[in-house]
Amino acid sequence: MATEIYQTQYGKLFGANFNDLHLDLLKEKYQGKFNLIITSPPFPLNNKKKYGNLKGENYYQWFADLAPIFYDLLADDGSLVIEIGNSWEANRPVQSLLHLECLFSLVKNEDSDLRLIQEFICYNPSRLPSPAQWVTVNRLRTVDSYTHVWWLAKSDFPKADNSKVLRPYSKGMKKLIETKQYNAGKRPSEHDISLQTFAKDNGGSIAHNLIELESIDESRDVRLPHNVLSFSNTSSNDHYSKQCRKNGITPHPARMPQGLVNFFIQFLTNENDLILDPFAGSNTTGYCAEKLNRQWISVEADKNYAYDSIVRFEDPSIDSKLEIITPK
Repeated sequence: MATEIYQTQYGKLFGANFNDLHLDLLKEKYQGKFNLIITSPPFPLNNKKKYGNLKGENYYQWFADLAPIFYDLLADDGSLVIEIGNSWEANRPVQSLLHLECLFSLVKNEDSDLRLIQEFICYNPSRLPSPAQWVTVNRLRTVDSYTHVWWLAKSDFPKADNSKVLRPYSKGMKKLIETKQYNAGKRPSEHDISLQTFAKDNGGSIAHNLIELESIDESRDVRLPHNVLSFSNTSSNDHYSKQCRKNGITPHPARMPQGLVNFFIQFLTNENDLILDPFAGSNTTGYCAEKLNRQWISVEADKNYAYDSIVRFEDPSIDSKLEIITPK
């Protein structure tokens, strides 16, 4: 049964199975309304996790069934962003193709018309070594240190503006803009660089589809977009982590990085647009949307995680009243 647990100035969180809430509420009231659906669903891991995850064919079918639901809920120019990790064959040091099959289940689904706009890679060197059996015990494989982020949409031209997520210029680029001393002409790559190429200061460089939660190269700074709040999952000093320690709460073990959520919210939506996270976990999406003045709905099947996420909205940096609708 769907239960609205709390609401804020901009959004509300439901303690419910997403498919059930879709049938009970979303299908009727929110069809074609969401400007962005962003989520990190349970990964197809071989070991059972507390937050729930399926395996193999069961996972594939569950994932494929989401395609028409997402398609119906998205606005015509809306975007679907999914973060998903790699998976491995059970008891074998062989990477599974399940995550790729899941992607095809979205874009080849006969009951929807989604297409892959672009893939991003989210690099996190602080991820624990996995699969442990083949990395730290038998030492046959290297550390799996990234997740896939798929950006899908109903049309070829979903709403997007990369000028809202510009990266700071590198020191070298700043010097080029200032001095305009560079060699124009054709490069070995056959790109023809004109005299005006680096003459204009656009406020920053266009973001890449490799998102670093921590620097790949320690000799340089991570140039994340100016206005994206960047926190790695190892941060122990953000408000959520501190409040979890204070209240004796075990933090959700698979939180989406706030910087990742902020990036896509700012890239793909405007203020007051409507955002959905169907597998909210600790409700990183709702928290980020609230801070960025976006309307939001989050859904979390595990009631304990849903109630624990209340501490996010006790953050004094959020100027928004929290109202608990259904006490624990």
